[in-house]
Amino acid sequence: MSDGPLLRVEDLRVDFTTEEGVLHAVDGVSFGLDRGERLAVVGESGSGKSVTAMTLMGLTRSPNASISGRAHLGDTELISAGDEDLRRVRGKEIAMIFQDPMSSLNPVYRVGDQIIEQIRAHRDVAEEEARERTIELLDAVGIPSPAERARAYPHEFSGGMRQRAMIAMALSLEPEVLIADEPTTALDVTIQAQIIDLLQDLNRQFGLSIILITHDLGVVAEIAERVLVMYGGRVVEEGSLEQIFYDPQHPYTWGLLGSLTRLDRDRPERLSQIPGIPPSLISPPQGCHFRPRCPHEFEKCPEVPPLESRSGEPGQCDRCWLDPEEKRRRRMVDGRIGLAAAEEAAAG
Repeated sequence: MSDGPLLRVEDLRVDFTTEEGVLHAVDGVSFGLDRGERLAVVGESGSGKSVTAMTLMGLTRSPNASISGRAHLGDTELISAGDEDLRRVRGKEIAMIFQDPMSSLNPVYRVGDQIIEQIRAHRDVAEEEARERTIELLDAVGIPSPAERARAYPHEFSGGMRQRAMIAMALSLEPEVLIADEPTTALDVTIQAQIIDLLQDLNRQFGLSIILITHDLGVVAEIAERVLVMYGGRVVEEGSLEQIFYDPQHPYTWGLLGSLTRLDRDRPERLSQIPGIPPSLISPPQGCHFRPRCPHEFEKCPEVPPLESRSGEPGQCDRCWLDPEEKRRRRMVDGRIGLAAAEEAAAG
């Protein structure tokens, strides 16, 4: 296996031809994922998060889709791989759990049988051996009475239990990379915490590399080591969890963080929000895609800013033409990030 990140995505672009025109869903996304790393991808709905992940799994291939770029998982090139090669890789080397487990599980088959089917599709094992492995997996993800629950149908599981079953299915072939697309959406906070703890335990015990797709910054703070912020199909900022939360460089990131409420402050009359609406990906704005919503727009913004390091901090990159010192000054005046680091910086 080659040196470097376990997963390397380079200049990924995904376009869909629609009746209204060409929709540029993913526009030049590049990132790496190290072994055992926990990477969060955040942004509003329509920013390209899920399309990026599904393209890595080969799930956006269709006659109206145009896909370019490269994505290397070890020595396997995912974008140019044939359908048969992708079927061998999916589940075995890279797996995905989806936002709605009820729509991902077949309602007319028992949960255990669906996991058994995946195991036997990739490994030459007897059904009884696959069943024993399924029961072990259900037990490992915290489902009580796993032998009994393996014979149940999806509608007999709660939302949290279905999500645990999907995690068990994703882990059945011991993949190296797990993509979790909004795994805690529509779950109550107690079950959310249990799912987050489960993902962290799997990361620690098995060295599983995780890509977490979410819009919930609270979940990001709990699990991520590194964060990609996406907007309008592009990565607009990348950095460690501490860099993104305590020294964000892009105005869009400031807006996301500013939408969080503070328990140690008086309740505001109105929650902070980013003005405007996300851009049309059929006719995106010229230059910086965030430009129409950004209060800091200036004459250079109609040019596309490259994703590069401007803050001087290793590993932190952003797409904003503003000078780093000017960003910090405006961020303090803007008052949107609402985190302790901003208060400390202002006091200093």
